[in-house]
Amino acid sequence: MSESTTILPKDLYKASQVRELDRIAIKEMGISSFDLMKTAGAAVFKVIKKAWPESKRILVLTGSGNNGGDGYIVAAMAKESGMSVEVIQLCAGSNLKGDAKLACEHAESYDVIMQDFTDTTLINNDFPNTIIVDALIGTGIQRKVAGAYKRAIQGINSISCPVVAVDIPSGLNADTGKPMDEAVEASITVTFIGVKQGLLTCNGRDHSGDILFENLDLPDSVFESDASPSSSVRRIDINHATRHLPPRKRSSHKKSHGHVVIVGGDLGFGGAGILAAEAAYRSGSGLVSLITRTEHRTAALARRPEMMVIGTEDSNTDLESILTGASAIAIGPGLGTSEWGRQLLQLVLRSQRDTSIPLVVDADALNLLSEKTDVSVKVRPRNWVFTPHPGEAAKLLGCTTIDIQNDRFTAIKTLVENWSGTFLLKGSGSLTCSSTESSKVYLCTEGNAGMASGGMGDVLSGIVVSLIGQGLSLVDAINCAICVHGEAGDLAKESGGERGLLGADLFPYLRQLVNPPIR
Repeated sequence: MSESTTILPKDLYKASQVRELDRIAIKEMGISSFDLMKTAGAAVFKVIKKAWPESKRILVLTGSGNNGGDGYIVAAMAKESGMSVEVIQLCAGSNLKGDAKLACEHAESYDVIMQDFTDTTLINNDFPNTIIVDALIGTGIQRKVAGAYKRAIQGINSISCPVVAVDIPSGLNADTGKPMDEAVEASITVTFIGVKQGLLTCNGRDHSGDILFENLDLPDSVFESDASPSSSVRRIDINHATRHLPPRKRSSHKKSHGHVVIVGGDLGFGGAGILAAEAAYRSGSGLVSLITRTEHRTAALARRPEMMVIGTEDSNTDLESILTGASAIAIGPGLGTSEWGRQLLQLVLRSQRDTSIPLVVDADALNLLSEKTDVSVKVRPRNWVFTPHPGEAAKLLGCTTIDIQNDRFTAIKTLVENWSGTFLLKGSGSLTCSSTESSKVYLCTEGNAGMASGGMGDVLSGIVVSLIGQGLSLVDAINCAICVHGEAGDLAKESGGERGLLGADLFPYLRQLVNPPIR
């Protein structure tokens, strides 16, 4: 997790909600809208001076709305400070209205150079030691970027200069994190009043760079009045997890911390179940049983001799009694979709029906469920945790992966509505939502691109089922698990970099993170 993300507020908002907060500040609190614009511009300029103190030149691209107005304020402040400043306008000053027009006139009073945008404005120019300020398009965009704005964004992205986005990278959907055909790739985004939820998931992180937040000195009453909108999403990180992981009682014994059962590992996929089982142990489970193909026993015990390995081809093995004795069950890692996996899923579903033991459903167990032919018994999905990646989520909803990624927030709510239970939608900015808290969506800002490798999901499943087995609620367990998993990945990245990062590289850090220091 980047330092900038660590200090972001916990409340995340939709664009419409931020506009309502802005309205409350102006109409109900009597705060001047132009004063807010000047405060926003000053915040951006302060960030520029801190990040690039030696820079002498700023190039500001402005659009027709208030986002452009913020850019004019930045230009005026830079000129006043003695920097070389130029504004490239996609809307002539004579066509501006309201605060944006006032801001343009303010910049003109400082003799800021302004020119109209043309297709060659950015392409045929060299910009040494220059900071680009993106003030083209704000948070209201709902359709694909086109025309001169599209060409301007492409021009910005073609220049090897640092780019600071004002409030949001132009062209990025503030609610979903989806680029609207084209979006600016910023080095830093300075966002105002409320952090937009789309900055932190889907492609939002690719385009926003480091995210810095400024509340524009608004009083708390703007956010806390009866008319104030409640945030749509709650951001969580490793600090959230540590609150749910108190020290163990001194009188503890191994059965005090859960007996979890991992089911998976068909032929050729034995490592998945082994990774999940070891992750459960490293996350604090007292006992871990792995139900897998018999031929994987030697590899599993060589890797982790503490685990109990039950081979499905063993004679006189009562799998049902092992399942009914569990504190929590996870099925799916390496399960496959052959008859072997289908029979094990049926066995687990029957056991869960009779006992209501919490169940974590991952990987191929999700794929089998999506066929709707394997759920032939009555189940209690409210006591289930589903952990799909976008492809698996698409199968559960009968849509495409692109549909899921186009609006991850709507996707996870639809998953909960259609299937009930508690859901984790994996990916950049992983999301969770539960039928027990249907209005709440959580977004985790831990993790990095190096974790996009085989086995990471198996490790996460092991952490989730371990925390459930230790007594955490399904919501707390899944939220803690993704934070611990992501932070372990970040620590492993710091140690050796993103490329080549493997699931097993997280194990040394899992033990550290589930034992937070006593404060």
